[in-house]
Amino acid sequence: MTGVISPPKETEQVVGKPINRVDGRLKVMGAARYTAEIPQDNIAHAVLIQSTIAKGRIKDIDTSVAEKAPGVLTVITHRNAPKLNQTEGNSPKPGENLVPLQSDKVFYDGQHIAVVVAETLEQAKYAASLVRVTYEEEKPTVNIEQELPKAYQPEQLFGEELQVQRGDVAKALAQAEVKISQTYTTPIEHHNPIESSATIAVWNGNQLTVYDATQGVIRARNVVAHTLGIPNENVRIISHFVGGGFGCKGYTWWHTILAAVAARIVGRPVKLMVTRQQMFTSCGHRPRTIQQLTLSATRDGKFTAIRHITTLQTAEVGEYVEGCGLMTRILYACPNLEVAHNLVRVNTGTATFMRAPGEAPGTFALESALDELAYELGIDPVELRIINHADVNPHTGKPWSSKHLKECYQKGAERFGWSRRNPTPGSMRDSDYLIGWGMATATFPGYRSPASAKAQLFADGRTIVSSATHDLGTGTYTIMTQIAADALGLPVERIEFKLGESSMPKAPVAGGSQSAASVAPAVQGAAEELRNRVIRLAIDDESSPLYRAAQEAISTENGRVFLKNEPSRGETYAEILQRNNLPVVEVEAIANTAASETQQSSDNKVVRICVGKNENSDWQQYAFQSFGAQFAEVRVHPRLGQVHVTRFVSAIDVGRILNHKTARSQILGGVTFGLGMALMEETVLDQQSGRLVVRNLADYHVPVHADIGDIDVLFIDKPDPHISKMGVRGVGEIGITGVAAAIANAIYHATGKRIRDLPITPDKLL
Repeated sequence: MTGVISPPKETEQVVGKPINRVDGRLKVMGAARYTAEIPQDNIAHAVLIQSTIAKGRIKDIDTSVAEKAPGVLTVITHRNAPKLNQTEGNSPKPGENLVPLQSDKVFYDGQHIAVVVAETLEQAKYAASLVRVTYEEEKPTVNIEQELPKAYQPEQLFGEELQVQRGDVAKALAQAEVKISQTYTTPIEHHNPIESSATIAVWNGNQLTVYDATQGVIRARNVVAHTLGIPNENVRIISHFVGGGFGCKGYTWWHTILAAVAARIVGRPVKLMVTRQQMFTSCGHRPRTIQQLTLSATRDGKFTAIRHITTLQTAEVGEYVEGCGLMTRILYACPNLEVAHNLVRVNTGTATFMRAPGEAPGTFALESALDELAYELGIDPVELRIINHADVNPHTGKPWSSKHLKECYQKGAERFGWSRRNPTPGSMRDSDYLIGWGMATATFPGYRSPASAKAQLFADGRTIVSSATHDLGTGTYTIMTQIAADALGLPVERIEFKLGESSMPKAPVAGGSQSAASVAPAVQGAAEELRNRVIRLAIDDESSPLYRAAQEAISTENGRVFLKNEPSRGETYAEILQRNNLPVVEVEAIANTAASETQQSSDNKVVRICVGKNENSDWQQYAFQSFGAQFAEVRVHPRLGQVHVTRFVSAIDVGRILNHKTARSQILGGVTFGLGMALMEETVLDQQSGRLVVRNLADYHVPVHADIGDIDVLFIDKPDPHISKMGVRGVGEIGITGVAAAIANAIYHATGKRIRDLPITPDKLL
């Protein structure tokens, strides 16, 4: 892959530089092929048929007319579909437990009930319109409030306790000098990435290749193999470019499996594209939440108790928890705390991760409540947060690996001009408009997982680094290229970074803002060991000008190995390999693992190492969390209820910044995402039928350019010394956290009206 910029000078480090995306030229020229664009000979097209009721059973499904339509190859229903394996125990988990086309039962609106495969997409769509379905319909469960008596409490979410008690909350509240208690709600929200989900399935004997719009090729391979009952090694998942995911492509959903089933039945490649309307029912959503927040404090602002009770919907056919209160356990110092999560089963599809799951709706409630308490106490909202700053993790007692939240408050407030704020609601105006300033804290965990990378140096001068990670448009191609370039002493344009194939070294799903923290150390470790390996070849070679030189006395620059104090004495990587008759030398590294094994192949070409082993003890000793401060300015028209976010400052601490341009873009996207959450986004269910009233972008509103004012992004850019040698935490998800609360708090400051139900639409302000 060729970069689009001139590389920096060879003596400069490129990590941290705001270089352009190395895949940018491919994208602007339309040469970056996304899943639905991969060419295949003799390809057939599949179209999903979905239920039009939310609960009941299929009484009859008549496919006879559709089967005779032009170009139709097959119509698959529960009557003729092959049996698929269920998810049990520790088997790979798909996005939803309900395996499609295995029975006549219907559990939610939009459930997959048939697949039509035809020669062309148009023929498949037409044939799908000819399928006639009759149902025995039942009354669906839709309303959370009506089902509260049936709520239950899940115990854990990925090992984190969901029901937490610390101290004596009841006693602290009874003795409170100042207390507020309010309920905040967030609606169902949908991801809507620009690229809708799509799959192309190709069988070659018993080998299956799946081109899929996914955030996890390794996870997808395991799910596909398990569901179809074939070995993992018989499945290859490819996903080189993903046009956004935000969580909805984190799990493997059933359209991917159905494409593979259809391809096996018709004996040819099959493409299945999920339509925009089907995206609202086929690959998850953020569930509706009801959050009850109670805060108490002394008159000088010190918290004495926090109670955060979240009730949310989950599906009849699967369980998903939006852990809204998890960050409440750790964000502020408070001796008495209660966090609880309640689930109510309803007739919807299974919810899933959506950008900053838990933290996005959770910070809206908690940070809105803090603003209300600040007004009750007469304390500046920034000062209230500083008073209750948590110097260690309040939940575990562990010290933070790195925390610069106070610096985020200080720098963000200075850039925003917070000191000029008149705290009285409705006091700031510009002509006919009310002006409001609000702020909130941002936070997201600093996750990392074991990840591997391979670095290959070829005798013809090529260098390839690869890992089964992903680029969702976030810049992974670019930052990994920068890391490899620095480690190998090569300019950026001489590195080709490859990703997105399950046959590559393992990497975790691109979710939880963990890709950079997980994969970057593996890329760096593999590249550094490859460099050292080639240097050792030169040192041991009597024909080399570096023969018997000390390794620490050697440097590399622009693909040349030389003595630091005698630069003329040296040679290129290519010369070393060619003289040793090595067409390629490669190193595979795994990072963030307790393993310590080093292996070398018999032909002396391949070395497998583990890097960052000492950092695993740090993982046990420290708490890893990212923080930030969000500041919003709004203009509100008092007679129309229109809100425009005119300015926004986001000050973020995520450790070391690998590329200031791509990182800034992530925060810009997160703030925009949060603005949509605050003012627009809402998926509505018909309370009688359980069907989606909103299922397209005409009704589900997202921000456009005209909605966005000036967004100023500040990074603290101080490496986290304990998360890895790279010192980097993820930046993708923290940008949305606190944004909705900052905007809601600004609206209150402008109008004196506290809106606790998202989205904040004009009707709620009038």
